[in-house]
Amino acid sequence: MKSSSFFLVLVLLGTVCSLQAQTGSEGYYKDIFMDSGIRLTSKSDLPVARYLDLKMERFISAVTKELTAVDTVLQYATIVGSPIDENGILLYPDGAPRFRMIYVNGGLATQHGRSLTPEGRARIKEYIDTGGSYLGSCAGAFLCGRYMDTIETKPREYLNIWPGYGVDTGMSGTYTGMTLDKDSPLLKYSDFGGDHFVDSVFHNNGCYAVPLLEPGDAKTEVLLRYDADTMKLVRPVHGRPSAWAYKQNESSGRVIAIGSHPESRGYGEILDLMAALVRYALDGNGAIVEKGELKNGQPRVMDRRTADRDPLHTRIGDLQYHHFYITVPKGTRKVTLEVTTPEGWKDVDLYLFADSGQKAFKSSASYKNLVLGSDKKLVIENPKPGRLHISVQCATTVDTVETKYGDSYTGRTDVLNGVPYTIKATWEK
Repeated sequence: MKSSSFFLVLVLLGTVCSLQAQTGSEGYYKDIFMDSGIRLTSKSDLPVARYLDLKMERFISAVTKELTAVDTVLQYATIVGSPIDENGILLYPDGAPRFRMIYVNGGLATQHGRSLTPEGRARIKEYIDTGGSYLGSCAGAFLCGRYMDTIETKPREYLNIWPGYGVDTGMSGTYTGMTLDKDSPLLKYSDFGGDHFVDSVFHNNGCYAVPLLEPGDAKTEVLLRYDADTMKLVRPVHGRPSAWAYKQNESSGRVIAIGSHPESRGYGEILDLMAALVRYALDGNGAIVEKGELKNGQPRVMDRRTADRDPLHTRIGDLQYHHFYITVPKGTRKVTLEVTTPEGWKDVDLYLFADSGQKAFKSSASYKNLVLGSDKKLVIENPKPGRLHISVQCATTVDTVETKYGDSYTGRTDVLNGVPYTIKATWEK
């Protein structure tokens, strides 16, 4: 079942890009996926990831004049999916977000949006809807909403994950100050020297926000405003929102956009600004979705695939948690939890956790089975009555090998399409 890197190179469709092989935060594969794809800046580094000790992967396309058909094939395979990874890099087999956040670089917004294809744009929207967060700068800010110029709105192949318009500032190759309102959420992470001001943020044809106020929509939060009253402006930029945030509901991720470029600075207040944007995005991940309640003695089979569109019974992905619960009756003497896998999957490492006070994760669960292999049993004597939270984690994940597009997945690529298993809870008085 193990795939070789040579096989991946031949297939090409499995290529994704990575900076580090370590795991990200609990419940996710890693923290950040960076989109440096077609018609975007071909950045390979994001200093804020090191600053905040976050784990990141990336897809890097060739620079604009050197694009080939391979760039298109690899971007489609990375975002939309391939036989090796049917659900694409952003999503687990059940549609849950695999990364905590996607960061989209600057560049050419319209061309990148078109290159993503309708399927790719839909995949990113699904990622946001199921709890993954988004941060985009310049082109990435344009892409999250809709386009407006000074005369009329124009249709663009954008993501439409924020109900508003990005308006071209008319400023290029320059620097601008940014101010924070006294109620800006970013002040939770830094006071920016006490003056609520960040100086000299690079700006190159970015946008400012014009939110829409539509019935039923969540409110757009203004995070920063342009301070440009001393500049020669061709458009009314001063005081306009330069960075903003939007979260549709509790289940969705937070969308954050900034019209300028703080992402490349590795020191000072501009790095602190980028860190605050990233932290606010990560704090806006959607709520954990449980798979449901386990019934006494009734096995629950988790073997569906992405195409089945049945997330409550779909296989588990690499480093993912599946959450369940049982209701323990008063006077229960013993609860037995069991996980089994079909033949051919016994060498996958599945962990089993339980906790009566909170969602069960490896770092905090009261009851744990971390023995290697897939089949597990956990016996809980004299459990507390009420809800017992249960989780399964797939601890087996992919390896990476470096290519000109970053790093390709190799090793246990079979887990990308999910590991089938059965879970059963039994209790007795």
